[in-house]
Amino acid sequence: MKTVSGKTDRVVIVGAGLAGLSAALRLTGAGREVTVLEREAVPGGRNGLLEVPSPAGDGTYAFDTGPTVLTMPDLIADALDCVGEKLEDWLELEPVDPLYRAYYPDGSTLDVKADSGAMADEVERVCGPAEAKGYLEYVDFVSKLYRYEMQDFIDRNIDSPFDLLTPNLARLAAIGGFGKLAPKVNSYLKDPRTQRVLSFQSMYAGLSPYDALAIYAVIAYMDSVAGVFFPKGGMHAVPRALAGAAEKHGVDLRYGTSVKRVLVEHGRAVGVETEDGECIPADVVVLNPDLPVAYRDLLPPEATPRRVKSLDYSPSCFLMLAGSTQAYSKIAHHNIHFGKSWRGIFDELIDQKSLMSDPSILVTNPSRTDPSLAPDGKHIYYVLLPTPNTTAGIDWDVVGPRYREEAVARLEAMGYVGFGDGIEVEDITTPADWQRRGMEVGAPFAAAHSFFQTGPFRPGNLASKVEGVVFAGSGTQPGVGVPMVLISGRLAAERILGKDKGYRSRAMRLATPSPLAQ
Repeated sequence: MKTVSGKTDRVVIVGAGLAGLSAALRLTGAGREVTVLEREAVPGGRNGLLEVPSPAGDGTYAFDTGPTVLTMPDLIADALDCVGEKLEDWLELEPVDPLYRAYYPDGSTLDVKADSGAMADEVERVCGPAEAKGYLEYVDFVSKLYRYEMQDFIDRNIDSPFDLLTPNLARLAAIGGFGKLAPKVNSYLKDPRTQRVLSFQSMYAGLSPYDALAIYAVIAYMDSVAGVFFPKGGMHAVPRALAGAAEKHGVDLRYGTSVKRVLVEHGRAVGVETEDGECIPADVVVLNPDLPVAYRDLLPPEATPRRVKSLDYSPSCFLMLAGSTQAYSKIAHHNIHFGKSWRGIFDELIDQKSLMSDPSILVTNPSRTDPSLAPDGKHIYYVLLPTPNTTAGIDWDVVGPRYREEAVARLEAMGYVGFGDGIEVEDITTPADWQRRGMEVGAPFAAAHSFFQTGPFRPGNLASKVEGVVFAGSGTQPGVGVPMVLISGRLAAERILGKDKGYRSRAMRLATPSPLAQ
């Protein structure tokens, strides 16, 4: 495994996102002098926080502005363990049950559960005994995927395609991991309702289930078998915990500090210059911003590899955060409303780069699990609709207000009676806004996980033309999602510390499937 050469005593990390904080804990635990520079007033990066006072003066709405699904909390525990801290001392996690409630055009609903026995019972109730049997066989398949993928392909630094030549590669091939996802799911599950709810996760990887490899069913494992949790205080409690532990153990965390460029001398990073003109010396610089943006804005032009300039990106999304007086007793924490169209929406989003004509919508209601996130008796709603990224050329200044009205109308037609009238405060994020926040082409899910943008073909976490620069986050290996970016922080730390020195024994549990999958 390639590592940073020379001295690595002083490390500057640009960005206090989950990946940057994961790396910071591992590096300070190993005795490095670590400084984290964050442009915002709070940690988290894409896992941000928006607090808006209620106009009624009765409290504050606290919105998560990024991910809403937390899986594999052992990865958080592992990062904290690097400085001798325990997860339970920093976070209070509540299991989310059901993980999702899926709504279908025929009026039926399906509750997705982590316990495979309980989920089989639910599938049998909705779809019949044959489908329940197929579901249990599918759980066995995705559990094997996880077992074969995690240690060799996800939780390790990969420098060359030859690094993939392990016994687990043959095992993955033998079980059909390199076929297409949708046909693989359909070989176990015959009902369109279960097919949809167990394959939509490929969107996290920026691909249609008809284009994604079956190995991406591992995302369904992380979501739908290993379990979903919600931290008290919202998802933003995770970066707050990691940042708090890092500061406790000596990391210098500076908020409100934007970095102008990485200082490079004789082909090696020697520090960073902030927008205020301060020069902060470093032996190594870890860059947590979106990888193509970090290359373009922070490194010399000649440092950007050709393949970074020609990446294909995931679709984007339209996000409405609403603080509301309305409550809906029949919804769950996470709710997926599937439209009548399925394959067609992927053609529209990815191939045609147009808005969905029959959108599927995610509605998350975090205050159902943690009422403290809204004023007494009120709720927060996180409404997400997938959209093309900004390469589609949509003028969101014009389209955005109209799309907001259409989204509210659709929600009300789905049963969210009075949704529009109940909104006290709201915040809208369009693909153009994601781009303004530093995400290339407005794609919060980063570069798509097509075959040639995955594993050793994804942009590496070592800058090839500038020594002493390491990347972390969703733009590099292993990829997109909260578990992946936490792992990317560990992989970045390994590039500095050497193999197997970026974590402690707790991480070894990652190679073992959850007992829920047994």
